[in-house]
Amino acid sequence: MRASVKIGLVAAGYVGAFLVASAVVGVYVAATSGPDRQTYGVMYDFGDSLLFLGVFAAVGVLPTGAALFFLRPNRVFWLVLSAVALAIAATALAAFIAHVTARAAGASSMLYASSSLAGLRILVAPLFALAFFLSALFAPNRAARITLFGVTLIEAGVFAYAALVWFRPGH
Repeated sequence: MRASVKIGLVAAGYVGAFLVASAVVGVYVAATSGPDRQTYGVMYDFGDSLLFLGVFAAVGVLPTGAALFFLRPNRVFWLVLSAVALAIAATALAAFIAHVTARAAGASSMLYASSSLAGLRILVAPLFALAFFLSALFAPNRAARITLFGVTLIEAGVFAYAALVWFRPGH
């Protein structure tokens, strides 16, 4: 199969994922339109954005898997991906440390106020975990697989801890 056909297939898959995610958000917005959506527009917009990202990520697994399959023979790609994944996982650990340190310092501290970006980084951890896990499944060599599974565990662990703290019953 020619490279242009492979690129076209992957691009068509992402366009399809975008259209599906847009349709799901459109249906959700139509189903929840009312006075609350007008009053709390910013919160609804944030929720709509998260819904779009979640649906796009779920549907985007197919074209991403196809792209990774097509890139399997490219050794340099997997080396670069492993290095980039380690750097991204380091940001997850830094966000985790910032979040935990800020919580321990208390709500009145300056550190707590400055750690708001850590929460945003932690919120995207599931998307990175999904991407790294999928990459690990297609990785052509053992070193890349171990690295990508390792960073998947880091991303999943950071989000799991935060989810347990943020969504703990009675909290």
